[in-house]
Amino acid sequence: MSTRRLTTAQALVAFLARQYTERDGQRHRLINATWGIFGHGNVAGIGQALIEHRDRMPFLQGRNEQAMVHAAVGYARQSGRLSAHAVTTSIGPGATNLVTGAALATINHLPVLLLPGDTFAGRPADPVLQQLEVPYAGDVSVNDTLRPVSRYFDRIARPEALIPAALAAMRVLTDPATTGAVTLALPQDVQAEAFDWPEEFLAERVWHVRRPRPDAAELDAAVRAVRAARRPLIVAGGGVHHSRAEAALRALADATGIPVASTQAGKGALPHDHPADVGGIGHTGTATANHLARTADLVIGAGTRYSDFTTASSTLFAEPGVRFVNLNITGFDAHKMAALPLVADAREGLEHLARALDGHRVPAAYPAEYEERKTAWEARVTTAYTARGDDRRPTQPQVLGLLDALVDDTDILVNAAGSLPGDLHKLWRARSRDQYHVEYGYSCMGYEIPAAIGVALAAPGRPVWALVGDGTYLMNPTEIVTAVQEGVPIKVVILQNHGYASIGGLSESVGAERFGTAYRHRAADGTYTADPLPVDLAANAAALGMRVLRAHTIGDLREALAEARSATVPTCVYTETETADTVSGAPAAEAWWDVPVAEIATRPPAVRAREEYDRHVAARRRHL
Repeated sequence: MSTRRLTTAQALVAFLARQYTERDGQRHRLINATWGIFGHGNVAGIGQALIEHRDRMPFLQGRNEQAMVHAAVGYARQSGRLSAHAVTTSIGPGATNLVTGAALATINHLPVLLLPGDTFAGRPADPVLQQLEVPYAGDVSVNDTLRPVSRYFDRIARPEALIPAALAAMRVLTDPATTGAVTLALPQDVQAEAFDWPEEFLAERVWHVRRPRPDAAELDAAVRAVRAARRPLIVAGGGVHHSRAEAALRALADATGIPVASTQAGKGALPHDHPADVGGIGHTGTATANHLARTADLVIGAGTRYSDFTTASSTLFAEPGVRFVNLNITGFDAHKMAALPLVADAREGLEHLARALDGHRVPAAYPAEYEERKTAWEARVTTAYTARGDDRRPTQPQVLGLLDALVDDTDILVNAAGSLPGDLHKLWRARSRDQYHVEYGYSCMGYEIPAAIGVALAAPGRPVWALVGDGTYLMNPTEIVTAVQEGVPIKVVILQNHGYASIGGLSESVGAERFGTAYRHRAADGTYTADPLPVDLAANAAALGMRVLRAHTIGDLREALAEARSATVPTCVYTETETADTVSGAPAAEAWWDVPVAEIATRPPAVRAREEYDRHVAARRRHL
């Protein structure tokens, strides 16, 4: 057997540079780049290997380990899960900083390869710097925190152990049913150890991304359910996008007249102007979609995992006899809601369903009803978007309205947390299948800026907008430096309302009186003044190297957004918004979300909130 003598780290990088995915006859490089922050545990192993193979493995320098994972996740999502990035860190805080990003990747079923350094396998000195000592287990390190948030985890204690572990890692990364964060923990002495590697291990390898077809019996049951329904509704989730099933979904909607509502991950599955697109569903959904959900006699879930926001905490699908058909690539999700399962790739499942339903259409009155409701909702969106007078501060929906008037189908919007996801889900008019990039599986503050870098790397030349509130900006602005260093021309829009507006509103609704949610001066008696803190986030962004455009009024903002869109360098647009307390914003939620309220309290707001909570809980049901 022919072999090549390399260190473990060199062999790993050489292996990764030769891995490819293939789907529908198109080939993609699997690991397209490696993000890294170096310290002891990876600088002399993986770091040296990346120099050795720099002609085949691009390197990206991050500033925060969690942010590097977010950037890799943004890249993977924009790449349709067919290409991904690796992330390497040192053995201590660098490794534990990966946990949040890993959880986000796994919850959202997005591939990322994590390569944290680890303590010495040979234990020549014990403990070493940053080592966690566990009295009852000598083989535990901080990297074990990554086990529950990884789809696959292995610690490479010997060079030869890398061979099966690396192959297993690639298998999981490329499996659409199991993909997520994959962790290979690399003891620093093993990284530097030489070994004779089989040439077969280092050879080019192509991983076929499967498209499983539906079982005939499951398909027959689903078809019978659809034919028997009078008011069916499709709920499109992220699986539609991952499968590139948008055309198949559109063909099914065109042929049958079944309306399509979308989760946060599924928004854009149909363009906003398609007659069957009825908008977002659930707690942050449209009145149109939620009315159809309450009255549906059949719900067809396509690539959704039915989060509590989608189901309004199990209160939304209210028709007594409602049934479910779940098309999902995993049996775990397909069986939720006591559904008839249709376990298959989303595109394959939708195409098979459309063929089997040949000639079937919903009653003619049904499309007429939902199209009329959709028209009424669009009028409400226009009202929320419309800015009256260019000399005023904008509301948050008016900021979205100015963007709506500016962008085309090439623009991509990235968001994750705060009040923006709710406003976007209700109001945004998605023009293309990938314009709407909102991470709401984990709803992680600090995701937006690094993820926008990853998206821009996967979609060069397209305008990529990171929409952030002041709260989420303060969580993780560091990758601005990376965008400047790499020349990635992301557009960051900072909406400053001087506090955690989303959680403040939630706090008020559950009787917690907005406690601890504003950026205000604290008085001697423990109360907070009305004056905001003298924090200048625009100056901060400028200090990190961004070009900054300050917009004081609606007129200023319109000009600044247009200037930012055409910019060829990383550019920030900063504006202070009116709060929901003073100017009406987006329409209120028309579906509930379960946040338990104190059962016993003395303060009147909590007592009132509990009464409202009990009223909603009474409407909850289990679909059995």
